[in-house]
Amino acid sequence: MSLNKSELVAAVAAHTGASQATVNGVVDAIFETIAAEVAKGEKVTIPGWLSVEKGHRAARTGRNPQTGAAIQIAAANTVKVSAGSKLKAAVK
Repeated sequence: MSLNKSELVAAVAAHTGASQATVNGVVDAIFETIAAEVAKGEKVTIPGWLSVEKGHRAARTGRNPQTGAAIQIAAANTVKVSAGSKLKAAVK
């Protein structure tokens, strides 16, 4: 089972007593802010819960699994998300 955005918004609204529209706006703002900061190369850390930062994967040579031919895989920017201590403890 997974929790989608609308279910998350409903759960937070029920927990806080805020309206779903307000919570939805806050959730959107949080993720827009995280995306903007990571895109600029900044690390976003919520102590104990998670950290998000921009990473880089270098260009490399790979293999086409069907033909075995060597192919060049381009360099790419990535996103690294790390779980904090509180989140890790919650799943033990």
